[in-house]
Amino acid sequence: MEGICGLSDPVAPGITPGSAPGHLALFGYNPFSFAIGRGVLEAVGIDFDLQPEDVAVRGNFCTVDTNGVVVDRRAGRISTEKCIELCQIIDGMVLGNTRVIVRPVKEHRFMIVFRGGDLSPEISESDPQQTGVMPRDIAALSPEASASAAIVNRFVDRAKALLAEYLPANMILMRGFSKRPHLPNFSEIYQIKPAAIASYPMYHGLARLIGMEILETGESIEDEFATLKNSYHNYDFFFLHVKGTDAAGEDGDFGRKVSIIEQFDYALPMLLNMQPDVIVVTADHSTPATLGAHSWHPVPVLIHSKWCRTDSVTKFSESACIQGGLGRLSATQIMPLAMANALKLNKYGA
Repeated sequence: MEGICGLSDPVAPGITPGSAPGHLALFGYNPFSFAIGRGVLEAVGIDFDLQPEDVAVRGNFCTVDTNGVVVDRRAGRISTEKCIELCQIIDGMVLGNTRVIVRPVKEHRFMIVFRGGDLSPEISESDPQQTGVMPRDIAALSPEASASAAIVNRFVDRAKALLAEYLPANMILMRGFSKRPHLPNFSEIYQIKPAAIASYPMYHGLARLIGMEILETGESIEDEFATLKNSYHNYDFFFLHVKGTDAAGEDGDFGRKVSIIEQFDYALPMLLNMQPDVIVVTADHSTPATLGAHSWHPVPVLIHSKWCRTDSVTKFSESACIQGGLGRLSATQIMPLAMANALKLNKYGA
């Protein structure tokens, strides 16, 4: 394997990251200083016109039993077509001065926007992020948010009644209440022209919020690499995201995860043939199939360029990469290393 390897902590040792802080760190943003709520990512990801005072939240259709206990947080990963149908059922409620807007994202995921009524995002989530328990009640996290929490609980009660007969998607879970943030522009920070290639809308949202251009692509890894090839000379930075390994890990499907990695390996020569100045291969978080969820474990990272000092690592795995020349580093250090290997950084000091 040509390059230099190591292990990267997406946020900090022992911290299990969500996708937003994990990606922000990869792009060089301190995830403790810049926060993006999951709801905003879903809304911006589908190019929804999110207003400054809107409160957005990411929704999951889920399955609950007759006692209201969550038995499947993803409702069997229903089809996007079914998600569209169910979103229409719970869309358009008016609760006092607040209108509720529901839009499909992909499979079991959707976005909810609460608009009007001086709303606060300082409210708790209903998603327990585990099965065998009931969805959590929405609670105010500050005195100013009590009215907002009451509105959201009213929405949940109505949605539950409307969805009662729609097994396996007979309930909703919500997480990531948030308003649209203001983030420094990625292109201005690094003086490059960036583009994002991702099949999943949430990552479009993340890329848009920091100023990347979104390139339309297909669902497969081969589609994404083809999009990269077709746009290669129009940009000087590409964020290419592969979603399938994360979904397989969340489903506890080790075999499927291996298969997706093999698909990536098979497509990789297409990228190598373009001879980019720098290639970085890493992840925004670990999702072990044995755990079936995001975890705190550091992730492998590989940097390949003409100028890197190639180490002796021959396999791209956690146990192999910790022996690499990069050692263990923070994800926020990856972007400066990539820029240095591209000869894009000036000398520091006299």
